Amino acid sequence: MGLLSNRLDRASLKPGDHIYSWRTAYIYAHHGIYVGDDKVVHFTRRGQEVGTGTVLDVLLVSSGPRRSLVPCTTCTHTNDANGVVSSCLNCFLSGGILYRFEYAVTPAVFLAKARGGTCTLAVSDPNEIVVHRAKYLLDNGFGCYNVFKNNCEDFAIYCKTGLLVVDQRTMGQSGQAVSIIGGPLAAVLSTPLRLVTTNVYGMVATAVSVYCASRYAADIGMRRDVMKVDAEDLTRRIATGALTVAEPGIPALVASINAP
Repeated sequence: MGLLSNRLDRASLKPGDHIYSWRTAYIYAHHGIYVGDDKVVHFTRRGQEVGTGTVLDVLLVSSGPRRSLVPCTTCTHTNDANGVVSSCLNCFLSGGILYRFEYAVTPAVFLAKARGGTCTLAVSDPNEIVVHRAKYLLDNGFGCYNVFKNNCEDFAIYCKTGLLVVDQRTMGQSGQAVSIIGGPLAAVLSTPLRLVTTNVYGMVATAVSVYCASRYAADIGMRRDVMKVDAEDLTRRIATGALTVAEPGIPALVASINAP
């Protein structure tokens, strides 16, 4: 395993694998579930790989893959209104490198990763259950896309584990989102410790320690605010409004940042 990711040969792919591919400059990775027959089921923001509904999309979209103007003859072109789509492996990768997300890793391996979104301490369910969840959600949806609480990585982790965060005021399962928030958070939380040490190496070590601790505590395998939910029950809750995820606009993001 590498510090950034887990590169995979196509011949080693198995139905039920959680796969991902980094986009331009490692700004983000797109995640999905390989279901066999060269097909990947993945979660999007109405067909767009990633988005916030804010000005940040200028950066995110520019980092995404360039789509061919010629329709793929292999992909199943379905209605992407519910966000969950099926693509052939080539279209999913969009010229990128194939990696496999690792489950049930040791704490040492988890903390050795330089960035979140590549592995988890959580244990995966059997592959046939994973494929069932992915295909069921392809037909029934996975709720509203939210880059911080309900994104492509959240979708893939749910398919693999059946676990959902029950407190929607907190972050979702996504290690990428935790990494994005965790870096600045580590810098902020380590600032008061400048009173203890003025050594630049000591301050860097402190910030790294805070960052790693925040990633470890937020991992789906360590959290206590999660519950096992069947895919059928999940879609029923979404349909009845018992489970909702709203897309944040700029005011909502600012409010969440300023909240006590």
